[in-house]
Amino acid sequence: MAACNRERKTWIATALLAGVALCALAPMAALPARAQSATVDSLAPNIPPDAKLILAANELVYNRDADTVTARGAVQINYGGYQLVARQVVYDQATGQLKATGDIEFIEPTGNRVYAQELNLSDDFANGFANALRIETTDLTKIAATSGERVNGEEMILNNGVYTACTPCATDPTHRSLWQIKAERVVQNGRTKTVRLEHARFEMFGKPIAYFPMLEVPDHTVKRKTGVLFPKFSYTQKLGLGIGVPYYIAIAPDMDATITPNVYTRQGFLMEGEFRKQFHSGLVTLRAAGIQQMRPEVFTDGTSDREVDGRAMIASVGTFQLNPRWAFGWEVMTQTDNNFSRTYDLSGYDDRIIRNQVYLNGLGKRNFLDLRAFYFDVQDADPDDVAERQQAIPQTLDYEYIAPNPVFGGQLAATVNLTNVERDRLDRYFEGSSWRFPGLEGGTSRLTAEMEWKRQYVMPGGLVFTPLLAARGDALRLDMTDPGSRYDGNFDTADSATRGMLTAGLETRYPILVTTNGGSHVFEPMAQVYVRPNEQLAGGLPNEDAQSFVFDATNLFERDKFSGFDRIEGGTRANVGIRYTGTLDSGYTMRSVFGQSYQLSGENSFASPDLVNAGANSGLEYDSSDYVGMAGLTTPGGWALSYSSRLDRKDLSLRRTDTRVGFENYRLQAAMTYTRIAAQPIYGFPEDNDEVQTIAALKFRDYWSVFGSVTYDINNSNLARSGVGLTYDDRDTIFSIVYENTRDTGSTIANDWSIGARLSFRTLGDINVGDTELDGFDDY
Repeated sequence: MAACNRERKTWIATALLAGVALCALAPMAALPARAQSATVDSLAPNIPPDAKLILAANELVYNRDADTVTARGAVQINYGGYQLVARQVVYDQATGQLKATGDIEFIEPTGNRVYAQELNLSDDFANGFANALRIETTDLTKIAATSGERVNGEEMILNNGVYTACTPCATDPTHRSLWQIKAERVVQNGRTKTVRLEHARFEMFGKPIAYFPMLEVPDHTVKRKTGVLFPKFSYTQKLGLGIGVPYYIAIAPDMDATITPNVYTRQGFLMEGEFRKQFHSGLVTLRAAGIQQMRPEVFTDGTSDREVDGRAMIASVGTFQLNPRWAFGWEVMTQTDNNFSRTYDLSGYDDRIIRNQVYLNGLGKRNFLDLRAFYFDVQDADPDDVAERQQAIPQTLDYEYIAPNPVFGGQLAATVNLTNVERDRLDRYFEGSSWRFPGLEGGTSRLTAEMEWKRQYVMPGGLVFTPLLAARGDALRLDMTDPGSRYDGNFDTADSATRGMLTAGLETRYPILVTTNGGSHVFEPMAQVYVRPNEQLAGGLPNEDAQSFVFDATNLFERDKFSGFDRIEGGTRANVGIRYTGTLDSGYTMRSVFGQSYQLSGENSFASPDLVNAGANSGLEYDSSDYVGMAGLTTPGGWALSYSSRLDRKDLSLRRTDTRVGFENYRLQAAMTYTRIAAQPIYGFPEDNDEVQTIAALKFRDYWSVFGSVTYDINNSNLARSGVGLTYDDRDTIFSIVYENTRDTGSTIANDWSIGARLSFRTLGDINVGDTELDGFDDY
């Protein structure tokens, strides 16, 4: 081995720099969308001035007559982080030409590798030529060409280039990518910063499927450039085949737009556009779409899909991070009718309920503020838009604070909520034996402030005591229409109201640890008592945010089991139960909770009249509640079981249950959930509800999977939803095809069934036809 400095052995540096220049040929064969090339000005390697060069070779020959220097046999050059390996390197000092031959490998400091069999390069690196060129980049893409050259000091040319991406090849050299791109010539121009493919063919499974006489795109130094993007495809029952061709417009460094003309075989031409503006602290997008329907008669009679011919929408999203603690933003959408975006599956706006909101929130070390205003757009094809007019239009303020230092040895927390609600139309319906009023016409405001103090004491024997004190007050503005005589409760017709609640509570826990040869078990008997007066104005005030209520083991030990602020749990109540956690050395884990709640004195809030019968048939409306429990088991073999139930307090009959069985290993992921809800006539469900949901995904060969989901309504003996899909994913190529059918008994959607497909090529882009996600699946 010989070591020398740069001044004495300039030909060695030339050899190294030749390899660097050769590496610059690599991007020429890369697909333009992910070009790896460098600009002409940056082709020279960035070698520190004080870098030392190390040369290793079996033989080093100086020919003074021919004025050449030759290194032969396992030539290795390491200089400034660059490495060059070849069988022979010859430097002609008279012509300034360098020639490397035989199994050339060049490694950049970035990790990119260049392989060739022959390299010729001028000493000024303006021009060069290489034979049998192959490049492997750090992102696991491969480029091969019969020859490559650099001419005129600004153009890099690869002849007969082949480009592919092959992630599995890193671990399996025998793997062959499903696709590749071949081009007779790939030319990068360092001056115009473009890459041109001449006579390019896109091949899959070795067969050409697309041909481009010439395709010119920007190289990687140009981050954005106006041009056509990958087309979009879709097919649905009442729209027909849809084809969209996005056109991207780079307006300025901080602005761009995308215009997408779409054509549907049954409905005609739909234009869609999106504008984006980047600010220093955030981003604003503006989106619009519109169509003049060609065949509205294919939609269900009596729906807005059929009755409105000219349909359009406009939407905007803004997100701003004002500083590390404060954020501001909005999400708004408006449209000509109430189902346009859902019918035409406009991405991001195809849900049944679109939430429009403006928000401001801040997060401190021990406090939090959130201010929001909402409007809910209901997409249900009802031409009268009844459901949307019955929706609340709320504005909310939430503030939470936890004192930084203990107060009387415990934690002091404060909560403030301000809610204002306006509604355009009364929302009521008759269910079971009574009327229900989810929303009253008019407006109401409520200001709630609450403080809570609690402290934990651990006794010498392990007994844990947690005393609690809480105080809450509410002030309300009431400007809502009286529900009238059809309401069984006593509705407060005053213009305003106030109410309060004081609570004193005590929680006792006694963890018992049992250790065996095979594992450990923790049994924790637990009891709570909350002493408080009756709920004031129970059932006499609007109930906007406490309508949803399910009593189960997850809220057994909650101080206030109502889901929102509009209802307050009153009266003295005790919650009693036991929790268990077990861990076995064999890998099994177990957990369970079981208990019951008791109304000891005072008026039971869950038995009080309510505009939506929130506590009816809940299992808490009696002095002794139903029994609630849940249990779970996970095994080392991939099985997971969970069970939750509510049992009748008298005969232990099943009132509600959720049972889930799941399995997961390398090839199979499957889960089945059975839900049973016994009849709740007062709450609004006169019959039992039984439903089975299943999802499964099976990997039956390397990279191939089949997946599906089924939701079956046992009581009505029908499939509420079903779907099946097939996917191939080797991380370079993703192909999915999905069929989904949804039972639409209310004609709220325009398409009962749909077919979706996706074809994605790593480093190239995606081709999408409809939606390829099934209910219950996130990514397949």
